[in-house]
Amino acid sequence: MNDFHGSAKSGPPPRPDRTPPPRTRATGLRHRLAELRGPEVPAKALDARALAALAANPGCRRRAILDGAGVDKTALASALGAPSAFGQSQFAFMRGNAFEARVKADGGTELLRLVHERLDRGAEPPAEARVPDLAATGPEGRAARTELALREATGAAAWTLLDHPMLALDVAGSPAFLEPDAVVVHPDGSWTVVEIKSFPMLDGSADPAKVGAAARQAAVYVLALEEVAAKLGPAPRVRDRVLLVCPRDFSNLPTASAVDVRKQRAVTRRQLDRLTRIEEIADTLPEGACFAPDRPAEELTASVEAVPATYAPECLSACELAFHCRARSRAAGAVTALGRSARAELGGLATVDDVLAAAHGEAGDPADPAVAALRRAAALRAEALEAACR
Repeated sequence: MNDFHGSAKSGPPPRPDRTPPPRTRATGLRHRLAELRGPEVPAKALDARALAALAANPGCRRRAILDGAGVDKTALASALGAPSAFGQSQFAFMRGNAFEARVKADGGTELLRLVHERLDRGAEPPAEARVPDLAATGPEGRAARTELALREATGAAAWTLLDHPMLALDVAGSPAFLEPDAVVVHPDGSWTVVEIKSFPMLDGSADPAKVGAAARQAAVYVLALEEVAAKLGPAPRVRDRVLLVCPRDFSNLPTASAVDVRKQRAVTRRQLDRLTRIEEIADTLPEGACFAPDRPAEELTASVEAVPATYAPECLSACELAFHCRARSRAAGAVTALGRSARAELGGLATVDDVLAAAHGEAGDPADPAVAALRRAAALRAEALEAACR
């Protein structure tokens, strides 16, 4: 027996298998995006506001790859020498948090009353609410915990308030984790998105531009909820009217309005589906391209310019890189700097030089309606100037 044990222990021990697991397409893409972002740079998570802005300009490959890679565009814009004032002020942020805390006080009693009053008068009034604990580790864990809570609440036939749930939405092949202010599960099992904003409702109405932005943001949450609902059987109904909660007049008292987001949801879904897949954009970038803000300015600029952008003046209120892209667009004489409506009217004339040449009869097809309109406008301008000089 001793000889047997001795012979078993003799010789070198077996070497552990250190062969790395095979890289799948998904892990390869994540590795590539991490290289673009910078190996030591943490990813900046996409939120619904960014997705709404991304969907509003689906042709911009630059924003698609930067957001898909989790690049901090604020830091990138500063490193490029074109810092942007885009974003929410600290005062507005604190005011919004204080108002949201007031709306959700007492276990969300007031919030559920508003949901019942504006969206579901036929249901039993919410005497009390179930508020499940959604805490978990990491966004993936929180998303899984939210899905479980939604499943349980749907079968409970009672008012349930999910405070800051975590939802996952596939965007151009990359998951985006989204955190709505609240989701309410009705006694009939249907789900409603709640958006809480700090801009006021004066005499029952609010700034249409701000309401429109809130509706586009809520539409992103509706799409994410629909992906969760599709995993359940039978799939619960995600209501296409969301609850927008704002301060009443000049007070800090909450009031609410039901907002139909069917149009915004359809537009956002269509535009997100049209986004060029991130891996296709990444494959076109030169070797060594990186968007880390600590890279030399020349190298960083070359990496950014390797991805085409589609600038429009609307980007100034939606993208941190807008000042940089505007400067480049103006330097190139691109007509997109004049606005999307002007760009649409000018057809195939892509630069200001092309427009001027067509207007002066130096280039362009006279049969082109845009060229003909420009020449008529130039002739009318010349006549007006001639008459003014007489």
